[in-house]
Amino acid sequence: MTTDSTAPIAPTDTPPVQPRIGEMRALRTLLPHLWPAGDVETRVRVVVALLFLVIAKAATVYTPLLYKQAIDALSLPVDALTVPVGLILAYGLARVLSLAFGELRDAIFVKVEQGAIRKSALSVFQHLHALSLRFHLERQTGGLSRSLERGTRAIQTILSYSLFSIVPTIVEILLVTAILAHMLGISYALVTLATVAAYIVYTFTVSEWRTQFRREMNDTDGKANTKAIDSLLNYETVKYFGNEAHEARRYDEALRAYERAAVRSEQSLALLNVGQSAIIAVGLTLVMFMAGRGIVAGELTLGDFVLVNTYLLQLYQPLNFFGMVYREIKQALADMEAMFTLLSVEREVADAAGAPALAVTGGELRFEDVSFGYDPRRPILKGVSFTVPAGRTVAIVGPSGAGKSTISRLLFRFYDVSGGRILIDGQDLRGVTQSSLRGAIGIVPQDTVLFNDTVFYNIAYGRPGAAPSEVERAARLAHIHDFIMALPDGYQSTVGERGLKLSGGEKQRVAIARTILKDPSILLFDEATSALDTHTEREIQANLRQISEGRTTLVIAHRLSTVIDADEILVLEQGRIVERGRHTELLALGGSYAALWARQQESAQSGQGRGPDPVADVLVPV
Repeated sequence: MTTDSTAPIAPTDTPPVQPRIGEMRALRTLLPHLWPAGDVETRVRVVVALLFLVIAKAATVYTPLLYKQAIDALSLPVDALTVPVGLILAYGLARVLSLAFGELRDAIFVKVEQGAIRKSALSVFQHLHALSLRFHLERQTGGLSRSLERGTRAIQTILSYSLFSIVPTIVEILLVTAILAHMLGISYALVTLATVAAYIVYTFTVSEWRTQFRREMNDTDGKANTKAIDSLLNYETVKYFGNEAHEARRYDEALRAYERAAVRSEQSLALLNVGQSAIIAVGLTLVMFMAGRGIVAGELTLGDFVLVNTYLLQLYQPLNFFGMVYREIKQALADMEAMFTLLSVEREVADAAGAPALAVTGGELRFEDVSFGYDPRRPILKGVSFTVPAGRTVAIVGPSGAGKSTISRLLFRFYDVSGGRILIDGQDLRGVTQSSLRGAIGIVPQDTVLFNDTVFYNIAYGRPGAAPSEVERAARLAHIHDFIMALPDGYQSTVGERGLKLSGGEKQRVAIARTILKDPSILLFDEATSALDTHTEREIQANLRQISEGRTTLVIAHRLSTVIDADEILVLEQGRIVERGRHTELLALGGSYAALWARQQESAQSGQGRGPDPVADVLVPV
């Protein structure tokens, strides 16, 4: 009977980032991984696997002939000396060769198959990392991970079924039909072909009808998966608001939709199985009746009757899975297409052809009339110009929505400017490689997200391959070494999903240590101490001043008290720099900066200045 995988296939819950590329283009994308240029070993493996496939199928087709000859020999008067031992041994050998060469084929080809899966998945993974921040802000992690997971699994399905199931079965059908026509007559061949054709047409027709249920299973599974992952990633928020029951209801609604689709799919599968069995039974009965009449008429031998029965059963065995194979290949093509469609998503930010690496001589940073908006209808930065001289420190402050954090994203070239340009030592960021640009800049962000790995791994991420002594030195400078050593497993302690086992301040200090280890030429502090208590903040500020000596430093400030020593302070409002100067100069102006300073001082004097600043609603960066 046709079987049906209950696992839903091919996600559709991922936002439509790009039109589908088509199944044929997806196959063309896969083929170079199966027949790679210059890879002699892989090509030899493909040829040898196909050769073994032919040998195995030839042995399979020849086995019933040996069986027939042995039956005919045994149906004659025989004694112990005339038992057809040779035919019996040949029959056994043919069966062994059929199985052995089939297994050898799989053993030879598996490296090609897994290599194609690995290379395809790696190319998509690398491309995803090369896409812009805009794509990743709009994506749904659950649906995207399913695209990659199912796409790689689909490649294995396509290779296994198409190369080693469909093609060999078609070849076997043609060979068996030819043998039956030659040995028994054209009528046997026609009945066999008609039965096979009816089976295939029925299977394909019903499978196409069932696709709607499979697609619905796929859609609902993708939605359920996305809801589950989104809820678990926001575990703390769920707990804060006591919404466990609400999340369970949302997840259950998605699961119920999947349940309904799965029930319809299984019911339609039963209809498919009944029809397939009926067609096979009718064809087998008709051919065996014809063979029986031939024996009675003296035209056929008992071996011929066995031959017909054996061939048809041998054919119908793979045909039983034809509906499943057809459906799985069709669905696998959709899965693979969905994965390779990601490769067609254009990189919003790409290196120019032949772009050189950034050459940092001093580290001067310059914004020249920079304009930018995430949406053209809503500009964020409007003609921003400033310079951070090499080795100096410039701070940016301003209200929420002013565009402070947008500046940091443009500096890392997560987006390209709409107008103007950004230069480091006179080199336009758009003219150098992104890897060299980001290698020259270190950031301590406001919201630090850590990998679900050890403390050591998360600090060493600043420079993979760094020696343990270097990691420890960075941790000491960030004032987190003593805390780490107090943990049960020290530097090998795991930090949990997104670093949830650590407090905000501890995560921030890990981020500071990571940046110290990176040892960049340019430093960017984006609310680097916003999650720390006053005492720890003062300690780390001293360390930050120490490590920023001689480096170009850009500070996005929340607490104005942390930037009073900056060489220049920029006040950003509605995408424009409205004030600039040193702390004392800006206070003397009596403008926006002075008003913000007065509010923070008033809060501090009233006893509200500990911890995060009470005017966060005014100064949270965008």
